[in-house]
Amino acid sequence: MNAPAMNVSDFAEPRAPVYAWGQRVVALDDLVNDGSHPEREPEALLAGRGDVGEVVNIGHASELNEPVYLVDFGGCVVGCLEIELAPVPAGWFADVEGSAG
Repeated sequence: MNAPAMNVSDFAEPRAPVYAWGQRVVALDDLVNDGSHPEREPEALLAGRGDVGEVVNIGHASELNEPVYLVDFGGCVVGCLEIELAPVPAGWFADVEGSAG
């Protein structure tokens, strides 16, 4: 009899997310469609390096034992891993509206 396949999530508690709902984050690299975004062509740019977005939901990838963040980058919601994001630094406003200048 064959034993069922095991993965890391069978033994480990789900890893707690670093980012919270509503938190503003910045893309650390260009985020392109790997085919999982149904509204965009494969390989289309979903968010560019340095784009600011807001975490709108948090899920969990069982096979990786990692949080997955849904981030709204101005109308395009992208699934991201922590290594693809960084918190927006305090005092940095990449998308300030109505600033004098």
